Amino acid sequence: MSLLDTPASPRVLVTGAAGFIGFHLSQRLLDRGLTVDGVDSMTPYYEPSLKAARLAKLQERPRFTFHRLDLAHREATAARFAQGAYDIVFHLAAQAGVRYSVEQPMAYLDSNLAGMLTVLEGCRHSGVKHLVYASSSSVYGAAREMPLREDMVTDSPISLYAASKKANELMAHSYSHLYGIPSSALRFFTVYGPWGRPDMAIFKFVRAIFEGQPIDVYNHGQLRRDFTFVDDVVDAVLAVAAVPPVARDGQAAHRVLNVGHNGPVPLMDFIACLERACGREAIKNLLPMQAGDVPDTWADTSRLEREFGVRAGTCLQEGVQRFVDWYRTYYPPAPPAASPS
Repeated sequence: MSLLDTPASPRVLVTGAAGFIGFHLSQRLLDRGLTVDGVDSMTPYYEPSLKAARLAKLQERPRFTFHRLDLAHREATAARFAQGAYDIVFHLAAQAGVRYSVEQPMAYLDSNLAGMLTVLEGCRHSGVKHLVYASSSSVYGAAREMPLREDMVTDSPISLYAASKKANELMAHSYSHLYGIPSSALRFFTVYGPWGRPDMAIFKFVRAIFEGQPIDVYNHGQLRRDFTFVDDVVDAVLAVAAVPPVARDGQAAHRVLNVGHNGPVPLMDFIACLERACGREAIKNLLPMQAGDVPDTWADTSRLEREFGVRAGTCLQEGVQRFVDWYRTYYPPAPPAASPS
C-alpha cells in the first residue's frame, strides 16, 4: 500500500509551503484529502505579496495549517517536529538561485545548510518514515556528457547554490546510513508554471515583454534547458513519496532521482514560444555567459519512468501558455490612459 494512502492518514509536513513548488504540492496533497502542515519563513527574496497570495489560497483549505518558521532556528524546528510527529516530510524550503548565490553567498548558509541539518535532526528524533527533499540539476556543474544521469560524478559544482544542494545530498545520505531515515533527493530541472518565482527566466521574460523592456539573453542565446512544467514535477514528487527506499546490502535507504522533461529546448526557441503566447516580440539584449551558469541541461529520466511510471507529459507550448494566462490574470494590464478632453 502507498505510504500516502494508508488507512490512518499520514501526517505530512511541507517546508517552503508558500514557495512555488511547495504551494503546488500542498494543493495536490490537500486535494487527496490529506492534512498538511506547512512551514515557511516568508523571506523577502522576491516580492512578499506573491508568497502571501499563495499562502492565502492554502489557508482557505480547512486541512492546511501554517507555521511561520525559520528552519535555521534549532529549538523552534525541533519543537515543530516533536509536536507534529510527521510520517512524511517534503523539504522544499531553500534559498534558491544560481545567480543570487554569486551576489549574496551568506544567504545560503542558514537556509540551505543549517536548514537541512535541522530537518534531518527532526526526522531522526521523530521517526519520519520518508524524507523527500529538493535537490537541483545544478549539481551536475558544467558536465558536457548528455543527458545527465544520476550515476554521474557530481563533485565539481560551479556555483555556491549547486554546492549547497550537493551538500544536502551528502548530509541526507549520511543520516540515512547512520539512523535509517529513508530519503529521496529529487534533482529538479528548470521548473516553470503558474505562480512561479519572479527571478525565474520565464517570469522575467514575460514581464519584460509585456512592459516593452529588453530581456537579457545570456551566452548570446546559445543555451539549452530541460524545461519542466510544475504539474509534472508534483506528479513525480507524489509518486516517489508513496514508496520510500529500503536499505539493502549495506547500502543506505537513500536515492537520487532526476525530475525533468527529458527534452532540452534551445533558449531562442523558448523565447519564440513566449513571444507567440504573449502576442508580441521580445527586445533581446544579447550578453555573454554569466558566472555560475551552464550551457546545457538535459535530464535522463529513465529511472523515474522505470521505477515509478512517471513521465513529464506537458509540452512546452501548453505549459508556456498556461503560465502566460496566469500572469495576465494575476498582473492585469493597466487600463489605457484617458484621452485629454
